[in-house]
Amino acid sequence: MRLSAYRMLGAAVIAAPLAVPLASPVWAREVVDAAPPSDLSVTIYRDPDRAVDEPLERDYPRGLAMISETRRVTLPKGESTIRFEGVAEGMIGVSAIVTGLPGGTIEKNRNAQLLSPAALVDGTLGNRVTITRTNPATGEAKAEQAIVRTRADGGLVLATSQGFEAVRCSGLPEKLTFARVPPGLSASPVFSLDTSSPEGGAYDVTLTYLAWGFDWQANYVGTLLDQPAGKSAGEEFPLHLLSWLTLVNDNGQSFDKAKLQIVAGKLNVESDYQSLADPPVAAPLRLECYPLGSTAAGTDAEALLVPPPMPPPPPIMMEMAMPVAVMSADSISVTGSRMKSAVMVASEENLGDLKLFRVPERVDVSAKGMKQVAFLDKDAVKVRYLYEAACDPYDWIGDEGEPNPAGLLLVTKNETAKGLGIALPQGQMTLYEPTPDSSGRGDQLAGKTTLRDYASGQDMELALGASRQVFARCATVSENGIADARKWNAMRATLTNANPHAVTVRLQLAGPGVAVRFPGRKVVVKNGNQTVEVTVPANQSRSFDWRLRDDQG
Repeated sequence: MRLSAYRMLGAAVIAAPLAVPLASPVWAREVVDAAPPSDLSVTIYRDPDRAVDEPLERDYPRGLAMISETRRVTLPKGESTIRFEGVAEGMIGVSAIVTGLPGGTIEKNRNAQLLSPAALVDGTLGNRVTITRTNPATGEAKAEQAIVRTRADGGLVLATSQGFEAVRCSGLPEKLTFARVPPGLSASPVFSLDTSSPEGGAYDVTLTYLAWGFDWQANYVGTLLDQPAGKSAGEEFPLHLLSWLTLVNDNGQSFDKAKLQIVAGKLNVESDYQSLADPPVAAPLRLECYPLGSTAAGTDAEALLVPPPMPPPPPIMMEMAMPVAVMSADSISVTGSRMKSAVMVASEENLGDLKLFRVPERVDVSAKGMKQVAFLDKDAVKVRYLYEAACDPYDWIGDEGEPNPAGLLLVTKNETAKGLGIALPQGQMTLYEPTPDSSGRGDQLAGKTTLRDYASGQDMELALGASRQVFARCATVSENGIADARKWNAMRATLTNANPHAVTVRLQLAGPGVAVRFPGRKVVVKNGNQTVEVTVPANQSRSFDWRLRDDQG
């Protein structure tokens, strides 16, 4: 009895640990697919390392975009995984945030593999597929079931009713058909996150992230509306100014009917976003089989898998709300005949030291595409021509060398009174000047220049190159140069104007730290130089005497 009791007690002790309830098992979270975006916003930042006059890189843009998508999700009670399909392939996963969820984010993931021939084979390992072989002599196709026995890393072996067979080694045309897409594969990039909902239900959430592979630039077209040839010196004349935004999206995803914002100014980028934007891989299927393929390179087996047909192109909209640029292999053509009424005016906002422009209408930011949007149209900007020449206090005015051509500037002020008053992003400008109606030659190219970023209220001076009509020589009168910089030294400027009208010339007299006396003229500091503006009559030369002294000694 006693021994039996001990045995019973031992059995109880041994059984006791087994009776302790285990922790709740970890089950797979339910996967929820977010609906396609119901609202999109795309903010494009210019490549900070691209110079103003450097052309836009269509094939390798290095700018950023901040993309914001509003989607509907229906969550079960408890933990689940939300899949956001169709994000940009250049998505920078670490930058992604999701707002509007009832519970917090447990984990974020960026799917690293896309639906591809190799991914299909690897995801079907050990499962059935259909292989169809066609007799080239009779055209008869024969299909049978097979089981995938190897991965897509060199050769593909199937188990059929005839035994083990290597695909593409029979000498017959072959095709593989898969009954389903393996879990976790998608034809477009996917971002997923794990979350927990205490009650479950339907929610509108917003996914916001940075993406690599975007860029933009501004292009300006200026047309003189009146011939300045008959104007007196420095008189203003009207200029029609039209500006286009050129957008580039190198990602394979389109963002249709998106709210578009453009950020002007140089963004301070510290992180290597290019390396962080690791795009998902769509691995090809390459089979090695002698003699059909090369023993060195293998056989390209893309033809084994029959992809779904490409969707038909969208119908052409006959009534477009704005001009649209169509990109071909070697040109860009702008379509739309209602250009005057279609040009949009972007509103501007401050974004720290940068400027944000909101395009008022929704825009399709197409995949692998370049597009132009007209966003600024000013009918009569008041501008004037100004010539500029520099003085050299260490040169002699009597030197027999050729005089220097004066630089030609197009000058205005970025204010409402001059017909502007909106921040202008940097870009390139082409200037056209009309010819007399009797000549029948239309507008002619007058010059090309670049604009830096101009804020509202700033003076604008656009360099149009060296003049062929106005020349200058400005130097010291003494043949021995400046003998004592601490004393007043005589200087002279000799200006020649070959135009049939008077011109205004700005003389750059000296830099800071120098005292200047110019009779009858007010000396103004401009761009760090002491300057005066003088008038030279048509087809004449004029000389101006003035003095300078070093004021720092």
